[in-house]
Amino acid sequence: MARALKLAWRGLYTTSPNPRVGCVIAAAGEVVGEGFHRRAGEPHAEPLALSMAGERARGATAYVTLEPCCHHGRTPPCTDALIGAGVRRVVAAMEDPNPKVAGTGLEKLRAAGILVESGMMESLATELNPGFVKRMALGRPLVRCKLAMSLDGRTAMASGESKWITGEAARNDVHRLRARSGAVVTGINTVAADDPGMNVRLRAAQLPGVESEHYLRQPLRVVLDPSLAMSPRARMLSLPGETLILCSQANEHRRAALRAAGAQVETVNGDAHRLDLGAVLDLLADREINELLLESGPTLAGAALAAGLIDELVIYCAPHIMGDAARGLFRLPGVNQMRERIGLAITDLRRVGRDIRISACPDYSNES
Repeated sequence: MARALKLAWRGLYTTSPNPRVGCVIAAAGEVVGEGFHRRAGEPHAEPLALSMAGERARGATAYVTLEPCCHHGRTPPCTDALIGAGVRRVVAAMEDPNPKVAGTGLEKLRAAGILVESGMMESLATELNPGFVKRMALGRPLVRCKLAMSLDGRTAMASGESKWITGEAARNDVHRLRARSGAVVTGINTVAADDPGMNVRLRAAQLPGVESEHYLRQPLRVVLDPSLAMSPRARMLSLPGETLILCSQANEHRRAALRAAGAQVETVNGDAHRLDLGAVLDLLADREINELLLESGPTLAGAALAAGLIDELVIYCAPHIMGDAARGLFRLPGVNQMRERIGLAITDLRRVGRDIRISACPDYSNES
């Protein structure tokens, strides 16, 4: 199972919107087949492992990091492939949270006379697909908020100047966060100030597990633009990949100009100044976004944090001081007393080049 999990991680940057899955076929104490899912529409881990095993799969044990699917999607059911190959036993790390599966895959295997076990290394399997699990369970993507700050917690000078707070190694690490995400989200103020590309600018060789440029993909770029103020000449619109602009007020002339420039434009609930962030997440879940990377200024980041919508913070801290006139991480006008602060559970702390990367999960219970 550990080998299957290691294989599954190789799909970290390529499988979206599908889950990352690995499979190992073992017989008589020997691995006879293995595989991992590479990209939606291509074979799942189980058929790849069975193909490698051939006749040696008969009577063998299949170790798979996620319950085998039992429905027709982009590919045939994996349960049928396992039954047809004559495996004797299937060990799944976890049940599939997808309501189309949710235990029925394992039951189908049992009904075919296959010995079935579930729960081996389950926590590690869940870590593989946090966004997929959340979307299937709660109907919304996992929200990961990326921020870069100086040692005194500043994200930009008072003038708005912010290039570059962190070093090249940290910026490349951000591209890896983008690459694993189904969507990168920002606000119109950031677009107006920085004209960002919001794309992945790494080659396949710089992304572990990505075997060739063929498997590279760009996340959906999403701009929250309540009054549809975005320029059709924005840099991101000339880059490979899709751009989605979400607004609350549909000016048909502006909508037509942006669509002519290659953008998609959709309307969600909100007013002229702010969109309903819950509605934004619901819309992106409908588009099968598992993991969302929020890269924005302090107003949008603060609104998402105040609404309890951020699941994980990834903060890059650079070894310099920018002064008290510079801009902060979050705009949180409602936090005035210690009891109103938002606590954090730090889950990872490491050096990335000259900078420090802090990963943390917000604690919205106000018990910190």
